[in-house]
Amino acid sequence: MSSEKERSADEPVILARVTGLYGVRGWVKLYSFTDPREGILDYRDCLLVADGQGRETRIEEGRRHGKGVIARLKGVSDRDSAAALVGNELGVLRDALPEPESGSYYWADLEGLTVRHRDGSVLGRVDHLIGTGANDVLVVRADDQERLIPFVVDDVVKNVDLQNGVIDVDWEWD
Repeated sequence: MSSEKERSADEPVILARVTGLYGVRGWVKLYSFTDPREGILDYRDCLLVADGQGRETRIEEGRRHGKGVIARLKGVSDRDSAAALVGNELGVLRDALPEPESGSYYWADLEGLTVRHRDGSVLGRVDHLIGTGANDVLVVRADDQERLIPFVVDDVVKNVDLQNGVIDVDWEWD
């Protein structure tokens, strides 16, 4: 088995989304998917992604601001230019990311994987993940059904096989 969502080497891994404006000098608010949130600032050279198309950009400066991150991108110096970026995403190529520690995974690598129950039945595919603070949650879809499964390694998630595109879980649902 392989994941339905194969990630090519030149497809960016999304690390943040531009969610708003900050000030009048072209700064934007970012919703960062990195941990810690300001980790997005470690990737100065990145891709600005809109409608599936990426173009090179650079985070010129940025900092944590409240629960989020604010940043100024290369070539964006006024509020109108920044407003045009709201809704765009920031990403990097997969090889720009460090290898995750043993037992840790990038969400982008889990999306599209088949989720299999301990009894062998297929529960669906990982559509996306949700960060809850306590633990991450797999959003698994099969046809028109959606299941939320805690991503708790060893307790609920028994095995993640990226090569074969399968996550084995021991989870009882109502």
